[in-house]
Amino acid sequence: MAEPLKDMYHEPFMREFAAKVHRVYPAFDEAAFVSATMDSTWEGLTLKERIRKIAVALGSYLPSRYGDALHVLYAIDEVCVGFPYLFFPDFVEVHGQADEHWEQSMTALERFTSKSSAEFAVRAFLLREPEKMMRRMEEWAEHPNEHVRRLASEGCRPRLPWGQSLPMFKRDPAPILPVLEKLKADPSLYVRKSVANNLNDIAKDHPQLVLETAKIWSGKHEYTDWIIRHGCRNLVRKADPDALSLFGYSQLDETEGKLFVSASISAAPNVLHIGESCELTYELVMREGDPLRIRIEYAVDFVKSNGQTSRKLFLLSDKTVNGGVRLRANRMHRFADLSTRRHYPGEHRIALTVNGVEAAHTIVVVKESLSTRRTY
Repeated sequence: MAEPLKDMYHEPFMREFAAKVHRVYPAFDEAAFVSATMDSTWEGLTLKERIRKIAVALGSYLPSRYGDALHVLYAIDEVCVGFPYLFFPDFVEVHGQADEHWEQSMTALERFTSKSSAEFAVRAFLLREPEKMMRRMEEWAEHPNEHVRRLASEGCRPRLPWGQSLPMFKRDPAPILPVLEKLKADPSLYVRKSVANNLNDIAKDHPQLVLETAKIWSGKHEYTDWIIRHGCRNLVRKADPDALSLFGYSQLDETEGKLFVSASISAAPNVLHIGESCELTYELVMREGDPLRIRIEYAVDFVKSNGQTSRKLFLLSDKTVNGGVRLRANRMHRFADLSTRRHYPGEHRIALTVNGVEAAHTIVVVKESLSTRRTY
């Protein structure tokens, strides 16, 4: 099993980082900084808690004046690039929220986001002064650097994973739309993915707003069409009639009835242990008549630690097929623990869906991992 992501902050990493700081700021006490950071609480901290611990400790050992401390970090940020250095923008969030530090903090977030990402740190400023911060986000949306443009979108997502929730934008996402409008045909796929994810977040609370936006944007540019398709993906999965219509998917109606004549899905083996795989086989016979635009997915109702289930959808096929065609295919599915999902023993229901409508299902019994079973 892969090591937890938080373990990237091991002692050699911390000592190497402290040495980088010391080279540009000789007053920096390397040993004291590492000791204060990796104290008796360190092992029990989560990834984000470790990031915060480092940012707080830096405040004690860098110059006391905020601007001077930033300039020490500026002196080494070219050699501190990548995910592990999220504590640079976190330093800004922790130490730079005073009114007199606003412009310095904005400059720092704009600079640090291209080295790691300021998408989490910027949210504290949004929560404090949303109108002022969104004006800055609109400026960033026109920045020549794609990382800064992405920050304009990613930072204001209402439901950013790992980030603080933005309840004001869940209630009313209108302030986000001018930013997305500026980015709706961005040449960077990195930025376009963020815009699509932002729309997908908004759609969870305001589906009609997203659909109205998608209809206005549709057909204007190939990049924009890609964004709205990905931004409406959950609405398509839920078989929202307007979303299906917008993207040309065939729908059920009283005249023509179901899209398929018969459907089945099976799993082999249907009893396995956590960490093992099964082969899913599905078969569909589509109704006769005109060609059909279909999205075929399988949904797994994963058993959670409390015995309840949580559904996750996996795409099998998205295409146009002739009426009356028989479709048959296989897919391997592995019940292995991931950083984003842990598996638990129990009956897992697996459903085959066509344009969001369940067509067939099967049951897979997942047992405790062989490697964790007790031996006597």
